[in-house]
Amino acid sequence: MMITRRKFITSGLALTAGAAFSSPLIAKMNHELKPAQTMTNNVGILIFDDVEVLDFAGPFEVFSVTAQPDFKPFNAFTLSHDGKPITAVNGLQVVPNYSIENHPKIDILIIAGGQGTRKLLNDPKLLKWVERIHATTQITMSICTGAIVLGKLGLLDGKPFCTHHQVYDYMTEIVPTGLPQKDKRFVQSGERLFTSGGISAGIDLSFHIVERLLSKDTALDTAHYMEYDLKQP
Repeated sequence: MMITRRKFITSGLALTAGAAFSSPLIAKMNHELKPAQTMTNNVGILIFDDVEVLDFAGPFEVFSVTAQPDFKPFNAFTLSHDGKPITAVNGLQVVPNYSIENHPKIDILIIAGGQGTRKLLNDPKLLKWVERIHATTQITMSICTGAIVLGKLGLLDGKPFCTHHQVYDYMTEIVPTGLPQKDKRFVQSGERLFTSGGISAGIDLSFHIVERLLSKDTALDTAHYMEYDLKQP
């Protein structure tokens, strides 16, 4: 049986949870996502060479440590084009859990950002994969320059979006009809689509998703455990 985050802090007990490859269908009304109750949602985080570390590590931490009294809400994992180790910015080497050809069902797709995102625009196989996975996700979200990929696929046409502050000019070339939200930490860009600003903003967006799918108390408990000061959109 899972224990609450508050009990984790006060008792010092360790959390335990098994991975799950299935998830509930989240009912939607007026574009609001209703809470999942007892099933685990798979969170797949796309990484690649020259990915920004906090773009994937921040959301990974949020979803990984989020807990409920009797179940593990999220199963977070990383995946790359071929499943081989990647080198993030500043030389950090990371071994992905899966490749885009061999992975569990993805309920929440996270596209991290970083210098390597521009190379992804010239990878037709990966772009088609993102498009296919997005068609069946409950939520797709980009962090930082990950928005470039969504823009390339036409998913941000005429939609509000956030990205890194140094990339908004470039985004006008990728998605000229997009609506940049330079003063926001993150925005909802579509019914199931969210985009965040640069680097640390991805953590705020992750907490926002936790709150929408579970509860504000769960998000606050998790932020308290992480000693993180939540930012508003």
